[in-house]
Amino acid sequence: MKLFWMGVIPTRRTRFVFLSFVLNLLFPCNSSTDLSLQCRMIPNTMPVLEKKGDIVLGGLFSLHDMVEEQSLPFTSQPPKRKCTRFNFRTFRWMQTMIFAIEEINKEGKLLPNITVGYKIYDSCSTPHQALKAAMELMGGEKSSEAGEKTQRNSTCNESVPMVIGDGGSTQSLVVAHFLGVFTVPQISYFSSCACLSDKKQFPAFLRTMPSDFFQVEALVQLVKHFGWTWVGVIAGDDAYGRNGANIFANEVIKLGVCVAFHRIIPKNRQQAQILPIISVIRLSGAKVILVFAVEQDAAALFDEVQRSKLTGIQWLASEAWSTAAVLSTPEKYHHILQGTVGFAIQQANIPGLRDFLLRLNPWRSDAQTDPFLVSFWEEMFQCSLGVQTESREKEGESKPPCSGKEDLGNVTNIYSDVSQLRISYNVYKAVYAVAYALKAMQSCVKGEGPFFQRSCADPGVIQPWQMDPNGKIEFINIGKFDGVKQQLYIHEDIILWNGNQTRVPSSVCSNICPPGTRKAMRPNFPVCCYDCVVCTAGKISNLSDAIECAQCPPEFWSNAERTTCIPKRVEFLSFRDTMGITLVAISFFGSFSTCIVVLIFFCNRTTPIVRANNSALSFLLLFSLTLCFLCSLTFIGQPSKWSCMLRHTAFGISFVLCVSCILGKTLVVLVAFNAKLPGSNVIKWFGPSRQKAIIAICTVTQVRLWCLFVFLKLIIWKELSKCLSKISVFCFLFFFLQVLICTVWLLVAPPAPRQLIPREEDFIILLCDEGSYIAFALVLSYIGLLAVLCLFLAFLARKLPDSFNEARLITFSMLIFCAVWIAFIPAYISSPGKYATVTEVFAILASSYGLLGCIFAPKCYMILLRPEKNTRKHLMSKAPSSKF
Repeated sequence: MKLFWMGVIPTRRTRFVFLSFVLNLLFPCNSSTDLSLQCRMIPNTMPVLEKKGDIVLGGLFSLHDMVEEQSLPFTSQPPKRKCTRFNFRTFRWMQTMIFAIEEINKEGKLLPNITVGYKIYDSCSTPHQALKAAMELMGGEKSSEAGEKTQRNSTCNESVPMVIGDGGSTQSLVVAHFLGVFTVPQISYFSSCACLSDKKQFPAFLRTMPSDFFQVEALVQLVKHFGWTWVGVIAGDDAYGRNGANIFANEVIKLGVCVAFHRIIPKNRQQAQILPIISVIRLSGAKVILVFAVEQDAAALFDEVQRSKLTGIQWLASEAWSTAAVLSTPEKYHHILQGTVGFAIQQANIPGLRDFLLRLNPWRSDAQTDPFLVSFWEEMFQCSLGVQTESREKEGESKPPCSGKEDLGNVTNIYSDVSQLRISYNVYKAVYAVAYALKAMQSCVKGEGPFFQRSCADPGVIQPWQMDPNGKIEFINIGKFDGVKQQLYIHEDIILWNGNQTRVPSSVCSNICPPGTRKAMRPNFPVCCYDCVVCTAGKISNLSDAIECAQCPPEFWSNAERTTCIPKRVEFLSFRDTMGITLVAISFFGSFSTCIVVLIFFCNRTTPIVRANNSALSFLLLFSLTLCFLCSLTFIGQPSKWSCMLRHTAFGISFVLCVSCILGKTLVVLVAFNAKLPGSNVIKWFGPSRQKAIIAICTVTQVRLWCLFVFLKLIIWKELSKCLSKISVFCFLFFFLQVLICTVWLLVAPPAPRQLIPREEDFIILLCDEGSYIAFALVLSYIGLLAVLCLFLAFLARKLPDSFNEARLITFSMLIFCAVWIAFIPAYISSPGKYATVTEVFAILASSYGLLGCIFAPKCYMILLRPEKNTRKHLMSKAPSSKF
């Protein structure tokens, strides 16, 4: 487990300025015959490891992890509390304190002629035991008769001027409140709670452990550096966990990081109490979780994580458990905690410590004074020394007797492992800080001291605490966090990631919204939780985590990724479109079919059915139908100025020519059958030359003015003027009206290409604007008028007696023609874009096919399949029809 380390930077001479603390014995109680004025000591009921000396330092270490809860009847004196779960790591810390004291006494250079002793208690990781031990440090019992109940000869002078400990912040809070009353300095080696930095509440508290403010700032910068914005926080239910987690949560929120959840590990550490935390982790989706707790609470959490098979979490460790052997040693945690990142205080090497740790042996003569050695030895080798201890009393376990050959050098565990000395080094520094302070007090030169008028402390009259003139305690920074640059500075760059990891884990409530999307906040969720919504069509975002999407200009549209605006595609009825190809194919097929009919008629031009009703007019009608099929091609392709004018001109001329031919044929049929008297002159007005004149008059109205003059030159005006009847006069009026309409339309508002830009579409429609809808409507109305007139005349002639009555076929064809163009009007108006053009082409083709099929299909059927009926006799037979 690679760690980010923070903490105090070791220097050659660690200096905490204790302006002075003194080996003052507590002021002796005034012995008097009045027992009410005597000090009554609480009997010493706690095991203590002590050594006499000129200066006795107190020590508090949590050698056990918990205390057995007992039911109190309140009818008798409470029994002794039983501490359980021996902690080898803390036992090493205690031995480090003893090692430092003996090293100072042995060298004799730092404090010559002064012997330092110690008095060490086990606080059992509970505030109650820590307070009880602190009280005994402040007033130990010393009686001439141990069993004397009145304790007349007892004194209260067994006090220590200085306490090193405790490790946990919760225990240190209780002890600091108590020792602060006596202004007895307390140096903690592992309490990092930021609350202990308040000198108004804890004036006598010092520590060789950096405050959680520094650790939290480093953790915050770690989260910021790796871009984690969705972080879970789990804290222990103590001052260390709650305060540190609260500071962390408040600081990361300032950076825009969201706290996914904030949960507390209960002190009872029951499975039922921790399971809800596991459920919250699963539901939150957070992949980075900070556990701000002591190692015992963290172990309880990870036990449940293992049972629940929760994986894929990047754990952030506070310094309390980042290097704890109880978590790093067992293999069951390896798959959970592999790659865990945390902060640990600076490690150091203490020469000679390992040999000192391995010296312990319960069979040594001086081992009898160590009340903790038996428990340590039995837990280390899982054997029994035959001594009844509190733990064995409680457990009731039968262990095999120790052989006496056990050797600590043959055992590898956290106690003898000196490769990661961190808290041990803090203990070591605390002892030397006291020693250097005492040396500074003894070497003070009068006139250069820190007290009033630069005086020095009196080594002969030592008080627990002496203040500077301002009443403040001076500290010298041995590690620093630059709050301005928001950077953590350490003596050596030892921040390393796990070598097996090549990618930083991601922990965000919502991934970064890529360009082309925008953030949409989730209701009732923190600001870090949002959905990435793709920009709507026509809008873009070219930045990550965009709040809004920008609208593209009218001529532009968003690309598929919604990251940039691109020109809209131009849409028209193209020859490459499926619709365009289909219409072209239908048009060519219609033209080809018409040519086939022409070929059939030409090959059979001498037959009665072809010669009947003016064969020349039939060929002209077929020619006009060919033009009708081909004029639809002018509607396909990119519109231009000339193509827009051509398509409407070609359409009008072709259809007027076609309808005029049909109208001429209808008039011939009608007049011919109504000329009943022999030698009647009516038919001469509708001979071939007159029929051609009628067609010319009707058709020429669709040509432009200059085409009109050219076309008129081709007509023999004198012959026409002699032959025109009253019907020709009406046709001339239609001709003049159509010329007027076309002239005004083409000169004033001719058809022209136009762009239609829909706001909510990704294309620009390129179409031909009619220029004048009135003129366009009049052109269509004129064609419609001719068609209606033709339909009316054909309907009148439908029952004329004839074996092959062409009027009936004309009636059907004109019904289809009129139906198509009546339906065309609403369809054309409601069709968007190029589909309006498609509608117009469809109407042209449908009406053309209707005319071709209804008029010529029956004739081709008779020519090809019923040649026996293609005779003059059959055609001249009178067979009046009673139907239709």
